[in-house]
Amino acid sequence: MFQPEPFVTRLTFVASDRPEAEEAKARLAARYGDAGPAAAQVIVALGGDGFMLETLHACMGAQRPIYGMNRGSVGFLMNEYSEDDLLERINAAERAVIHPLAMVAIDARRQQHRALAINEVSLLRQTRQTAKLRISIDGKVRMGELVCDGALLATPAGSTAYNLSAHGPIIPIDARVLALTPISAFRPRRWRGALLPQSARVTFEVLEADKRPVSAVADNFEVRDVVEVHVSEDRDTSLAMLFDAGRSLEERVLTEQFSA
Repeated sequence: MFQPEPFVTRLTFVASDRPEAEEAKARLAARYGDAGPAAAQVIVALGGDGFMLETLHACMGAQRPIYGMNRGSVGFLMNEYSEDDLLERINAAERAVIHPLAMVAIDARRQQHRALAINEVSLLRQTRQTAKLRISIDGKVRMGELVCDGALLATPAGSTAYNLSAHGPIIPIDARVLALTPISAFRPRRWRGALLPQSARVTFEVLEADKRPVSAVADNFEVRDVVEVHVSEDRDTSLAMLFDAGRSLEERVLTEQFSA
């Protein structure tokens, strides 16, 4: 028998260090109460997109959805800020469940570094020298040498972020694909990237790593002087975000494809 979701009444509030976010947190906590992270049913994040990513990383094991309100700049992942009818909005909200990317980066000393990325894993040149990368998919070399400023692998949720700025495709949330996008490709000049199945395991090998050092970045976690990076979707980890009715993440991604 279908069991409806329990009505949300217990919230906890987190805010970025921007004054407007901190002030909003104090007002909302006074108005709606703050149940604390252990007892809350929903975490309300106040800030911009960067703070939403920080909150998702910090709450990765909490198994509680996050409802964001924009007290920052861009706010693509946030709802419009309003102090009225907050419980009603949250209870009517649409849920988006996303899976992060798991990165294993091996540096020049052969040390392994692990991190999760909600938006993308990117490889970036560290010096004036262009990077040279070899790219393999599921153990098969698909690009023997990419001369570039870097490359990235983006989730659908992250496809409208750095990936879009690098001229990568916008991916619908439920498309079950990942975007592999070059950053300022020099050779092959016309290669614009690829769409990969969500099950793909991607390996980046850094060629001439001593002469052309490269860093790997999983959202905001950076590893310098990498020689090899493995990336795949972590299907065992699920993150939930809540969006106002009619303004779901899927709808936002679709709308973004028709914006000027």
